[in-house]
Amino acid sequence: MGKFFGTDGIRAVANDGLDCSLALKVGQAAAEVLTEENHHRALIVIGKDTRISSDMLEAALVAGICSSGADVLLVGVVPTPAVAYITRLRKADAGIVISASHNSFEHNGIKIFNSEGYKLSDALEERIESLILSGNLTLRSGADIGRVHRDEAAVDTYIDSLASTVTEDLSSLRLLVDCANGSASATAERLFKKAGANADVIYNCPDGVNINDRCGSTHLGALAEKVLAGGYDAGVAFDGDADRCLIIDETGNIVDGDKIMAVCGMSLKEKGILKDDTIVATVMSNLGFHMFCKGSGLRVICAQVGDRYVLEQMQKGGYSLGGEQSGHLIFLDHSTTGDGQLSALKFLGIAASKGMKLSEFSSYFKQYPQILSNIVVKNSLKAHLSDAPEISVATELAQKKLGPDGRILIRPSGTEPLVRVMVEGVDAVTVELVAKELSGIVETLSEKAK
Repeated sequence: MGKFFGTDGIRAVANDGLDCSLALKVGQAAAEVLTEENHHRALIVIGKDTRISSDMLEAALVAGICSSGADVLLVGVVPTPAVAYITRLRKADAGIVISASHNSFEHNGIKIFNSEGYKLSDALEERIESLILSGNLTLRSGADIGRVHRDEAAVDTYIDSLASTVTEDLSSLRLLVDCANGSASATAERLFKKAGANADVIYNCPDGVNINDRCGSTHLGALAEKVLAGGYDAGVAFDGDADRCLIIDETGNIVDGDKIMAVCGMSLKEKGILKDDTIVATVMSNLGFHMFCKGSGLRVICAQVGDRYVLEQMQKGGYSLGGEQSGHLIFLDHSTTGDGQLSALKFLGIAASKGMKLSEFSSYFKQYPQILSNIVVKNSLKAHLSDAPEISVATELAQKKLGPDGRILIRPSGTEPLVRVMVEGVDAVTVELVAKELSGIVETLSEKAK
């Protein structure tokens, strides 16, 4: 990772790590690099989520891009995958999303897609970053200054495209959809109606500061309560930029990304359209998921945590399905990036066609006890703490306690100032004890390093 770009673009607190000055330079550098790369005046699509800082950063990006001689197509508040789709649809040279995904409102980010709707390569990100750091940014003048165009109706084409992927009758399912007061607020109600679903929509009134606030895929408690109280067949939760989706079944339990992948993978396999009967997951996927796939004739390839690494493995092998336990799934036959709304439609379509209650899918596999702890640390300390000798020694001892079926993963977050500690095993009590021990050691080392 570079000074600015992490595993998912640039992420920081707005005006404290990601301000207008940096956004302006990112716009200038991206425009210059893309113009050189494609040998013509570049066209860059910009979409955003509902954070209070998104308008501010959009204005700075637009100024930077136009000052370096490229044109901008503004599409307004849209999900992240919509920007990738519109970039391809409008034959643009790149797409930029202003969003910090599942993070709270004070954070924001800048993520860039290439002309094909895939995340910008590491090489191009490095060129953009090098240009910013060098300060050798070229300003255009006269007729060479870029222009701004607006096409907020482009999202309608995106909605039509998603709805067209549904061949099943969804009208038998009564749904409650949680938009996280984020980007799905602009699309979900129309999409589910167009797809023929009987859906009520909540947390779809963004005010700039309520995105992901006790709602959405990272805060499922309120949705679960409302599903039970209202007698719904399912609850659907998106994150702030709607590239993730988690499901609540009719009993109030969570259907996570592993279960969604298992159900969708089996369905694709039954139809003979799952390439090599293979799913690309990450090292975070539950042991129960692996056991289910092994017993069902499904092959699993594990990537590093992060959707860009899942996508790399999918592209390398030409695989059609991949994703993360967090609900970030990629259906490569339909989309170039994770799309929470697409994932929801695919999963719900399978449930409707089989006439099954969602809770019945939980019997697909037993989930082994797994605890994920997030320890807040300084960004500058993340990698050091994860690789510290004390952590290595403690992990080795903890692994012996868990036994051969246990797993431990300690890693720095690629998007937040966190060290993540994942512990999984057969015995829930031992898993909890080990997780507390290791998290305590990380916290202690973090305090000492301050």
